[in-house]
Amino acid sequence: MATIGTNWITEAFIDAARGVDTFHLHAVYSRDEERARDFAAKTGAGTYYADLEAMFGDDELDAVYIASPTRYHAEQAAAAMEHGRHVICEKPLCSNEQEARHLIETARKHDVVLMEAVKNLYTPGFQTLQEWLPKVGTVRKAVFHFSQYSSRYDAYLNGEVLNAFKPSLSNGATMDIGVYCLHPLQRLFGEPEEVKATGHVLESGVDGAANVLLSYDGMDAVTAYSKITASNSPSEIQGEKGTIYIDTIHEMQHLTFIPVKGEPETVDINQQHPDMYYEAAAFIADCDTNDTTSLPWHDSQMVMRQTDRIREDLGVVFEADRLRT
Repeated sequence: MATIGTNWITEAFIDAARGVDTFHLHAVYSRDEERARDFAAKTGAGTYYADLEAMFGDDELDAVYIASPTRYHAEQAAAAMEHGRHVICEKPLCSNEQEARHLIETARKHDVVLMEAVKNLYTPGFQTLQEWLPKVGTVRKAVFHFSQYSSRYDAYLNGEVLNAFKPSLSNGATMDIGVYCLHPLQRLFGEPEEVKATGHVLESGVDGAANVLLSYDGMDAVTAYSKITASNSPSEIQGEKGTIYIDTIHEMQHLTFIPVKGEPETVDINQQHPDMYYEAAAFIADCDTNDTTSLPWHDSQMVMRQTDRIREDLGVVFEADRLRT
């Protein structure tokens, strides 16, 4: 496998993937050759590249992990798949639904694995949540919270706009952390009938925080997320027989079910590996068998459709949107 991106999340993925027996870090890529060389030495990669075409043409390469800025996901993932390489792309998959549709078509055309790296969907915590969901009976409301003060917001307040707050890179609260709420909703309940959003848009042009109401047949869901404030509020799924409380939607470690009648039931998730291990293991297993039949492409496309709707309500426009034909 090769990686694109030399930031902390790439290191975290590599460290987690090393727990999978068949993982081998063949190469790393950076536009800056010195940085690529240094990152290869740091991670123990077999080689390094500063030219993507050269890397994708490497006969020893079978798969690529992409953790570049979101703006470049679609271009890089498509190029990799056109060379017959499997792709796991850090969330969000791309900038908008049109790009997602193109990537899925490319994966089908070249018969390769394309996975969006939404780590919380592959963890034991989410598997337990799925198993517990019938306990609540008919679901009437879901409220998912994720507010995490960005370490880069201080720089923003001091007049320095770093990548996390640049619309040219398809960033902002919805794309960076809101998808951690939207993806579980999509997986558990499917596509909503209606999506409405309000929020705070920064002067740079990206959303710093948003609240989203998603309407389903017989239930509503609310997501509240922010990169400019912090919160420890749990998430919850309310049903006619009780409510499940989730400690943190992006790293589920603790679930509590409180029935309408009866005693509360609590579970501490028995997670033996880092969060990213589970997505890496699922991706590598699909690559080893060249199995594309179980990939949640529909979910990824629908979540991108939802982020498009949210950004439309908020008035957030990306450079990638203007390139749509």
